[in-house]
Amino acid sequence: MLKNHIAQMEKRLWDVADELRANSDLKSSEYSNPVLGLIFLRYANYRFADQEKILSERTTERRKIGKTDYQAAGVMYLPEEARFTHLLNLPEGANIGRAINEAMNAIEKENEDLRGILPKTYNRFKNDLLAELLRVMSSIPTDIDGDAFGKIYEYFLGKFAMAEGQQGGEFFTPTSVVKLIVSVIQPFHGKIFDPACGSGGMFVQSAEFVEEHKKRAIDEISIYGQEKTRETVNLCKMNLAVHGLSGDVLQANSYYEDLHDMVGRFDFVMANPPFNVNRVDKERIKNDRRRFPFGIPSVDNGNYLWIQLFYSALNENGRAGFVMANSASDARASELELRKQLIENRAVDVMIAVGSNFFYTVTLPCTLWFLDRGKHNTDRKDKLLFIDARKIYQQIDRAHREFLPEQIEFIANIVRLYRGEDIEIVHGSEKLIKENFPEGKYQNIAGLCKVITIKEVEEQGWSLNPGRYVGIAEEEQNEFDFKERFEELNEGLEVLNVEAKELESQIANNVSKLLEG
Repeated sequence: MLKNHIAQMEKRLWDVADELRANSDLKSSEYSNPVLGLIFLRYANYRFADQEKILSERTTERRKIGKTDYQAAGVMYLPEEARFTHLLNLPEGANIGRAINEAMNAIEKENEDLRGILPKTYNRFKNDLLAELLRVMSSIPTDIDGDAFGKIYEYFLGKFAMAEGQQGGEFFTPTSVVKLIVSVIQPFHGKIFDPACGSGGMFVQSAEFVEEHKKRAIDEISIYGQEKTRETVNLCKMNLAVHGLSGDVLQANSYYEDLHDMVGRFDFVMANPPFNVNRVDKERIKNDRRRFPFGIPSVDNGNYLWIQLFYSALNENGRAGFVMANSASDARASELELRKQLIENRAVDVMIAVGSNFFYTVTLPCTLWFLDRGKHNTDRKDKLLFIDARKIYQQIDRAHREFLPEQIEFIANIVRLYRGEDIEIVHGSEKLIKENFPEGKYQNIAGLCKVITIKEVEEQGWSLNPGRYVGIAEEEQNEFDFKERFEELNEGLEVLNVEAKELESQIANNVSKLLEG
């Protein structure tokens, strides 16, 4: 019931806020950060007011409550001019944009972790638009908990990402995909790293995972991130703050900069890096064998640079989960050699194929990779699990899909059965588990999952494409799924494009050598 109430509130707030944007001359990218800043401000005011009630009961004539009392409780201290109630009650004719900017500056002055990250462009907005936005945000009830504020913030992040299309996808990974990654690698405790952290969704969902298992995230996990744009770093820090979290998130280009001294340091790595990036300056990294232990690919494509970054950041028992272009699973030449080394090092554990239309940046399907550097000490050391989840989804609208909670839990439980762990039934996956694994033990299921030995992977040319191994469910053998064939054709074209780029690069190198000679 509460979940439905929050969902209705999210939609109502978004509809009003988006209508205001549509009737202004602002682009979505210009509008998003200031609106998210107001949600942040409303949340900060909620936590401050809640703590103020608690502390007021301890006030005496000799013992006055001050800033340190709020900070000791993990609450941002808000001076009078930074409180949402102050902004709502500004006198008629007041410059609201300036007042909000001053509020953001005041919060940063009192809270060192937020220094320089809050939006301060409210003077660009018309007074009547700001007044209406404040009114809309004030309609968020004061009796909801902080998690609800986090969900509202997350909802707005997703809607802005959808509105901004390609650009929006750089800072936001759809929540259901993040939840699946988190559910598979299970970050119960330790250091978490995301070198392409965007707005911090991997961190937020990791914290939620810990809380679901009855522990406090701030006691169990430490957060580290890198992101190349300052604006997105600020989004991430605001997102963490709205969820009651903090972390060491720095601005850096992860191809060239290692501000966290990452090699071998982390228990968990999660990421959704940009796919198929070209023009990475390989001269700057060609001698960095600590972060790129298997070597630099000759093709002009960054996929296997990212994969090696994730691998090398893990400690000896660390796990990684990340999104990757399908083409990386079958890429040939130098990338095949890199993939072979990764598999032979017993690092690759699980591969999950995800269907099309889950992301805002691309409509093509993708693959989730899961590494486990501790698996060489288990009976899984010579095995890999492949899952084809392309037919598992909930259609949101014509162009977008997501995983339902019970679907996420079902897929994660397949992995748990493969690992010999106890399954979890929290989100309603019991029926799916009983239908597919009636004995409560892992078994290969045509069209869904299959465990393969490294020897068999070698026989298949070191391919990590789940579709190559899992096969087709019996009832689908005679069906012709045009859409799936079309997607497979697109995937094939993607692979050919990558190979063409590599061939072009090799030809250019050979010509260059001939000319030098």
